Amino acid sequence: MTQFKRPESPLASRHRELGSNLEDWNGVGTAWSYNSCPNDEHDAYRERATLTDVSGLKKVWVRGPDAFAVVDHACSRAMKNVGTDKCAYTLILTDEGTVTDDAIVYNLGDKGWLVVHGGGFGMEMLQASAEGKDATVELDDTFNSISLQGPAALGVLNPMLDADIEPMGVFGQTTTTMLGHEVIISRTGFSGERGYEVYASGENMPQIWDAILEAGKDAGVIPASFASLDKVRLEFGLLFYPYDMSEATTPWEINLPWCVGKDKDFRGKAACEASKGKENIKLVGLISNLDDAAPEASKLFANGKEVGVINSPGYSHRMGVAISLGHVTPDLAAPGTVLEAKAEDGTTFTATVTAMPMYDPQKTNMRD
Repeated sequence: MTQFKRPESPLASRHRELGSNLEDWNGVGTAWSYNSCPNDEHDAYRERATLTDVSGLKKVWVRGPDAFAVVDHACSRAMKNVGTDKCAYTLILTDEGTVTDDAIVYNLGDKGWLVVHGGGFGMEMLQASAEGKDATVELDDTFNSISLQGPAALGVLNPMLDADIEPMGVFGQTTTTMLGHEVIISRTGFSGERGYEVYASGENMPQIWDAILEAGKDAGVIPASFASLDKVRLEFGLLFYPYDMSEATTPWEINLPWCVGKDKDFRGKAACEASKGKENIKLVGLISNLDDAAPEASKLFANGKEVGVINSPGYSHRMGVAISLGHVTPDLAAPGTVLEAKAEDGTTFTATVTAMPMYDPQKTNMRD
């Protein structure tokens, strides 16, 4: 059996039953594919709902008298605006003002702050911000999360909870009881649909997973792998570290200036502010004239000059086109710009810059 850096997901047996080989992501065995077709899972995201195990996300508790100060310094956004019924998306920067991770941060009152981040160095940055402070920073791999996303998500989940989440807005959160177990429910996700994250103790997660699928059977809710999750997040223009953002990029280059807090201190502030207006690249959406996903790391050219790269490619059968996120020089970031692309094997094709999100550009499905 494959050994990973972190404990196995409590849902590993469920994934194996569905055909997954549990490939590595962030040190945890992750269901990158099932026996089911990713396109069918993709349709379920958009038309019904899907359930995905996102246990690979790191859940980090920051507790103690100085917990707020630690989180506020490590995160680029102002945490003073995050109440105990809210969570917030933020970037975590290096001392050089570049992006080392993104995260969703939860203010849980007396229980402390919960920082949920991906494959970067978010925890290490929190630990650095905690030096000399009266606070603890602890990775909690006994606390897991699953994601229920799609139009049917609210109707399936709400009757299972001891709290009414229908009025909850985007990036709202609450602690409640589900099947007799304490859970945190937040209205977030990586799909562009109205959806929810369910956080619970790992020992309770298999029961919760099974119960949601049973309750959602008539509504067509199915498990979804990361293969389909990658399709829907590309359609909606959502970034994945380290492909679309990395320690080589600044917030200005990846179209996230709203993640840079004003009138507050944070790691890398001076360097980040100094880099504004000096962008070397811009993150863009791309559509290619291909019948399958564009080859990853294909180079982009204009008038024979290399001007960028494709970072995250995919194929949307719903849109009927190959879609990608890529980096291009700022002068070529306008929608409608046509670029030449060349894969490592010599295959050439065109890639046209497109406005994002490519799917649901008004973001009505996520907000309704």
